[in-house]
Amino acid sequence: LRNSLWCSTSGFILLGLSSNPQLQKPLFAIFLIMYLVTVVGNVLIILAIYSDPRLQTPMYFFLSNLSFMDICFTTVIVPKMLVNFLSETKVISYMGCLVQMYVFMAFGNTDSYLLASMAIDRLVAICNPLHYDVVMNPRHCLLMLLGSCSISHLHSLFRVLLMSRLSFCASHVIKHFFCDTQPVLKLSCSDTSSSQMVVMTETLAVIVTPFLCIIFSYLRIIVTKAFSTCGSHLTAVSLFYGSIIYVYFRPLSMYSVVRDRVATVMYTVVTPMLNPFIYSLRNKDMKRGLKKLWDRIYW
Repeated sequence: LRNSLWCSTSGFILLGLSSNPQLQKPLFAIFLIMYLVTVVGNVLIILAIYSDPRLQTPMYFFLSNLSFMDICFTTVIVPKMLVNFLSETKVISYMGCLVQMYVFMAFGNTDSYLLASMAIDRLVAICNPLHYDVVMNPRHCLLMLLGSCSISHLHSLFRVLLMSRLSFCASHVIKHFFCDTQPVLKLSCSDTSSSQMVVMTETLAVIVTPFLCIIFSYLRIIVTKAFSTCGSHLTAVSLFYGSIIYVYFRPLSMYSVVRDRVATVMYTVVTPMLNPFIYSLRNKDMKRGLKKLWDRIYW
């Protein structure tokens, strides 16, 4: 009880990306620029899709929602990180830590399911074009979106409730730039073996399911020899899942502060920033939509 009371009143200290005082302002500038590019790029994608009637298709419906989730995903983490770069205390409350963990996982997992939904859309469009309008009708697309959000939020709620039962007594310094599961588990003085097992099993079920769906979709697409039409989506999937698998699908004993922070930056900051470029530079429809949006704004 005393340990829980201490956490609820004192909270945690986020170590950040580096403890070197000379690096704080340069890192602040770099991540501020990356955050602004992420927000502006994804907002432009959303506006371009909803302002062009020719982009009112299931694929772009999922892409606009992916862009919105990417904005929310990075906003949960980066603003607090930016404040900590210029702050000496770098404190986050116990409740604030749990809330950040919950929202981060909810939006991150929704990203994962949206990528799977986009893969299914490509599969149906390429392998079963005659039934595309029936399978990917607006009602089915909305149900896929609601299902993605529901599963992700239930997963996050379960994980946070599990974390809230742990005790923290020795160190209260989180060796990370936000409240992620692995570094917080490392701080606990409770027996975390059962928590680790539950976390690993449940994470496998939630994250691997959409990943396998994507793999299956692309295998079917490869068989039809239409793989080149999905290059941009595959690039986004590779960046997102590559870093997530590296960070989360290892035992806690193999957790490395430096390597895991770098990998986490990849899927929390870099990938959401790159997605607007990935989906627009190689996509003629998106280029046309962005040009139309530009002309509408400046003329």
